[in-house]
Amino acid sequence: MTAVAASSTDADADLTVAAAAAEDRTAVRHRSVGRPLLYGALLLCALLTLLPFFWVVSGSLRGLDEIRSDPGAWLPRHVTLGNFVRLFRTEGFGRFLTNSVLVALMVVIGNIVAASAAGYALAKLEFAGRRLAFGAVMAAMMVPFTTVFVTQFVITVDMGLADTLTGIALPGVALPLSVFIMRQYAQSVPDELLEAARIDGAGEFRIFFRVFLPLAGPAVATITIMSFLNSWNNFIWPLIVAQSTASYTLPVGLAATSQAAQHVTDYGLVLAGAIVVMLPVLVLFLFLQRYFVQGIAGSGMR
Repeated sequence: MTAVAASSTDADADLTVAAAAAEDRTAVRHRSVGRPLLYGALLLCALLTLLPFFWVVSGSLRGLDEIRSDPGAWLPRHVTLGNFVRLFRTEGFGRFLTNSVLVALMVVIGNIVAASAAGYALAKLEFAGRRLAFGAVMAAMMVPFTTVFVTQFVITVDMGLADTLTGIALPGVALPLSVFIMRQYAQSVPDELLEAARIDGAGEFRIFFRVFLPLAGPAVATITIMSFLNSWNNFIWPLIVAQSTASYTLPVGLAATSQAAQHVTDYGLVLAGAIVVMLPVLVLFLFLQRYFVQGIAGSGMR
């Protein structure tokens, strides 16, 4: 009986091992088939995403006559930098570029200061109405710009900021999304660190600047990229507020310049301008991409 039981146990063990091996082989086959399909799908998505950028770069290197005769071509027959030369020689281009840089700096600095302070307060300080304040931030994120721009414009005019760079920058100085990101990231900072600083006699301002901000580098990088992108690519609000070419930002100035000649769009100038507008964003993201990913992960955004 003992021998029979032992042999039965050995047989069951062999069957279990065989079943496990079969499952492993099946999993390997599925991975060997599924992984190439996944990579192929990702590659296709990447190509579809990059094709418009490739066409813009290619079009910016084509002459205006070539663009008009064959607008759908993917490669230039004759490579030329004439569009960029005309762009840089365009009257007011330097002023448009300077205005965009100044507005972007005001927006980025304002978001770093205001969003960091607001996010820290909403996450780490106890005060009456904290939940209501955070609810207001969340609600502001859901309100489309088209429902508030008239009110914003009236307030801007009443403050005497119409046709000024400050008036263009002011609505973007404290974006609700920036406050949300900083608040979510601040919640991940251990309270023990802040309590230890309080025990050592540090006040809230010192804790904020000496303890919290050095730890919030990824979140600061994230709101820097997002606020810069929001300001740099903004077209509608600067178009509404700027009433003279002296206040035009780069997107508004390029749009006005490209249609100045008998209301015919100069597509070579438009494509060259698109490259110039994209370059600062790409450079900023390349420098801060590691912190950007950490900030998104730390804030809980997906």
